[in-house]
Amino acid sequence: MSTHAESKPWTVPALADAKREGRRLVMLTAYDNSFARVADANGIDLILIGDSLGMVVQGHDSTLPVTVDDIAYHTRAVARGLNRALLIADLPFQSDATPERALDASIQLLQAGAEMVKLEGAGHKLEVIRFLVERDIPVCAHLGLTPQSVLKFGGYKVQGRDEAAAARLRADAKAVAEAGAQLLVLECVPTSLATAITADLSIPTIGIGAGPGCDGQVLVLHDFLGIDTGHRKPKFVKDFLAEGGSIAGAVRAYAQAVRDGSFPDAEHSYA
Repeated sequence: MSTHAESKPWTVPALADAKREGRRLVMLTAYDNSFARVADANGIDLILIGDSLGMVVQGHDSTLPVTVDDIAYHTRAVARGLNRALLIADLPFQSDATPERALDASIQLLQAGAEMVKLEGAGHKLEVIRFLVERDIPVCAHLGLTPQSVLKFGGYKVQGRDEAAAARLRADAKAVAEAGAQLLVLECVPTSLATAITADLSIPTIGIGAGPGCDGQVLVLHDFLGIDTGHRKPKFVKDFLAEGGSIAGAVRAYAQAVRDGSFPDAEHSYA
C-alpha cells in the first residue's frame, strides 16, 4: 500500500524535502501516454522525457538529431498520462547553447507539460542555469557521461576515474547547485565519486551507472524492459521485466529495488 507521502503529487520543492528525509527518488524515462500511465500508477516519482528517444524511439546512433519539437511532442503525450510523477524534459543538443535559446526551448517544453528541464554540462551552462532559474524555470543538471558530448568523448565512456577528472566533476557538481539547479543526474561515474558528490550537495542526485550512493536512480524505459534497440547495453542496465512478470510488475519491482537500496548493486555499478 502507498503511504501518504508516496501518493501525493510531486513538486519541485518536494525534491529537497526527499533528500533531507532520506527518501530515495525513482525516475524512469517515458515517451508516450500509455507507458507514462503505467509508470505513474506503480510508484515512479519522476518521469524524464529523455533525448534518449533519438536512439530508442527514432533509431539514431546518438541523441544529437533530436529537436525541441521532438521533445515537446513526447512531453505532451506523457503529460496527459500523469497524476503524481514530476515531469522533466531534456533540452536537446545545442538548444541550450545560449541563455536565450535555452529560455525559448524551456518555455516550449513547460507549455507542453514539463515541470522542469534538464541540461547537460557545467562551464558556460552555469550561466544558462542561472538565467533559467531567475526566470522561474526549474533546472535539473546532468554531469559525468553527457551523451550530447559523445563526439568530444569519443564514445560512451565512464567519466571521473582519475584524480584530476574526479576533482573537476566534484567542482562542477557544486557549481551547478550553486547556479540554482535543483536536481543533478550523474551518469557513468565511479560509485565512490558519485557517493562523495551526493554528500557534498544539498540537492538530490539521480544516478545512472553511478552506484547506490546517489539519492535516486534512473533507467531508460527500453533498457529497463529488456527491449533490443540495436545498441550495446551498458553495465548498469537491468531487465526488470524478466523478474516483474508484467510491465506494471516490472515498474513496481524497480521502484522497490531503488527504495530498499538493492538496485543498483556492484554488478550494475562502476568501481
